[in-house]
Amino acid sequence: MNYESCLASLREAPRRWLVTGVAGFIGSNLLETLLREGQHVVGLDNFATGHRHNLELVRNIVGEFAWQRFTFIEGDIRELGECQRACENVDYVLHQAALGSVPRSLNDPITSNDVNVSGFLNMLVAARDAKVSRFVYAASSSTYGDHPGLPKVEDVIGKPLSPYAVTKYVNELYANVFAKSYGMQSIGLRYFNVFGPRQDPDGAYAAVIPKWAATILKGETVYINGDGTTSRDFCFVGNAVQANLLAATVTDAEAINQVYNVAVGDQTNLIELHNLLATRLQKIRPSLVCPPPVHRDFRNGDVMHSRADIGKIKTFLGYEPVYSIQSGLDVAAAWYEQGVGS
Repeated sequence: MNYESCLASLREAPRRWLVTGVAGFIGSNLLETLLREGQHVVGLDNFATGHRHNLELVRNIVGEFAWQRFTFIEGDIRELGECQRACENVDYVLHQAALGSVPRSLNDPITSNDVNVSGFLNMLVAARDAKVSRFVYAASSSTYGDHPGLPKVEDVIGKPLSPYAVTKYVNELYANVFAKSYGMQSIGLRYFNVFGPRQDPDGAYAAVIPKWAATILKGETVYINGDGTTSRDFCFVGNAVQANLLAATVTDAEAINQVYNVAVGDQTNLIELHNLLATRLQKIRPSLVCPPPVHRDFRNGDVMHSRADIGKIKTFLGYEPVYSIQSGLDVAAAWYEQGVGS
């Protein structure tokens, strides 16, 4: 089933979805799409990294009629009772709640483990007990660790390079055990550097694209960790939304209880990324002055290069990335310019 067929099927027979981390970047984009497509959504968030204004933005976009199909629970996945409450009468779980960021996990591995491992286990237990049809969860490309091979293929991983990477790998192990032990259906999505509207540009652990956009729009200097040849497979959030909905609704038994790369199958180095982003922002705001980037030390825990093989997700889920990094940045840059600066 391709994505358009998936959406048409959902419109004909709406389902009830739980999105954890719903006030976050990817979670709020999932919420927006699901409400637009006539679905009923329960959202769970404790606002540790998500924002109330993300929910208000979605409300303004979809309108009050669609918003009535959304139920919000302010709660923490580290509390089993709140996970159980959120899973009641739910068909599909899209589990996005986590503490992201490699540097954050290096600075505070205990909290990262509490949220990403203990919280994940709570969600698995709650979803199992509620007999949800499918549990789709945010995995991570950090799981590939120190394995040097490119492109990254799902069944070949190395040793983790950070506590965050350990937690996301443990998620995959737990999901696999729950499939074998309890017959639970799950799919893990290894995100590769997802970016787009509503991604937080602020704070010490902001992702590179929104952080750089905010810096450029302020006329300040961008700092590049390393010599700038570090490369990533940058994936627009619309592609990640597509992957989640396809994963939740796929009926092929061979496609279930698997992990998949979610990316575009390309790589862009940091110097190229800076040029692409600065060019788009200057086109939107011609008066913008963009100083050349300054290089500093390579960041501990990062890998040098990352590019995904997306053959598996294309074959089993019918995934076809709609957005390249260029077209994704076209959308994102316009959003950044509206939300940052004056």
